[in-house]
Amino acid sequence: MPTMRPIAIAVLTAAIATPAMAEDKQTIYLNPFAGFQLFDDKRDLSETGTFGLGAEFRFQPHWAAEVVYSRADADRKYVGGSSDFDEVRLDGLYYLATPEEAWNPYLAFGAGRADFGNGPVNTAGTNHDETRINLGGGVRYNVSDSISIRADLREFHGVDESTFDTMASLGISFAFSRTVSDPAPAKPIAPADADNDGVPDNRDQCPGTPAGASVDSRGCEPDDDNDGVANSQDQCPATATGASVDSRGCELDSDNDGVVDSRDQCPGTAAGIDVDADGCEGVTETTETIELQVRFPTNSAVIGDRFDSELARIADIMKENPQTTVEIAGHTDSLGEASYNQFLSQRRAEAVAERLTGPLGIDPERVTAVGYGEDQPVADNSSAAGRAENRRVEARIQVTR
Repeated sequence: MPTMRPIAIAVLTAAIATPAMAEDKQTIYLNPFAGFQLFDDKRDLSETGTFGLGAEFRFQPHWAAEVVYSRADADRKYVGGSSDFDEVRLDGLYYLATPEEAWNPYLAFGAGRADFGNGPVNTAGTNHDETRINLGGGVRYNVSDSISIRADLREFHGVDESTFDTMASLGISFAFSRTVSDPAPAKPIAPADADNDGVPDNRDQCPGTPAGASVDSRGCEPDDDNDGVANSQDQCPATATGASVDSRGCELDSDNDGVVDSRDQCPGTAAGIDVDADGCEGVTETTETIELQVRFPTNSAVIGDRFDSELARIADIMKENPQTTVEIAGHTDSLGEASYNQFLSQRRAEAVAERLTGPLGIDPERVTAVGYGEDQPVADNSSAAGRAENRRVEARIQVTR
């Protein structure tokens, strides 16, 4: 008995000192009680009143630990005399409701050491201490925040003598509560971002972007046409893929004839010379524009020989008029990225031109393929019908005078 009490008190003290893992209301109850205990017949003890005091620590809304001391003075059942009874035990309680609710039923289990002295004997005929484990439950009724009534029923099993004792008790509890919470987490230190673009320096592939500029996940300004000049500085958006551009994002015109290098079929013309749309000397006049009934699969520039009969009209006109040239002009609607539409229209124009210069026998020097993307609509792109009209291939028959 003397060693059991300090151990139980130490366990309760350690539980009280343990910090809560989250914000919770923790409560310590002092539980004085009176009860009635029915002993196993082997003990030769009559039913008797039992008194005690519990110190309970409710460290979580549903869990509590309690150290209990109880005492009784029981009469002998079959012979004269009486016997003292003392017990210290440590119990665990699981509440089925939270502390804020009026009714708090619970389940209980625990173990302790009981001292039967001055009379009752074990099977060997001596007074003794005995380990008892218990199981039971009860209910707590919260009268107020600080006072509650607790009813409890336990079944005790004496390990040494294999006895079974029962006790019912009723008590009043006095509560002392506090609310605890985890300390606020330390604020993380933000990584350095010298240009304040939202991308830390250790991931910023484009340091020094202008203040307020929109950037991608690499810290670089967007460049929709992939010409190496950011959108915010690009004065010629949607340049053709692979075209050489200047610092403004515009295609180069090395001979300053007004025709960019990617379309200039006569580079190096003298300054001030009039040139045609291909950058060549002479004035080219379009005499007829014929819309070709050529249709491509979605995102495709492959046509095969399905439209050779349609293209034969153009070939016949050119064979009859040897002085003429033709520009195959590809067009798209405005759906999708402008740079992609430019690329797709160029490929489709080249596919038609290859049919003219291949199977249909037109001199490649007389055929030019130009993709205009979405830049030359003939109808409103806001409707499906309009967009269908804009997705076209034209043959622009020209004569140089």
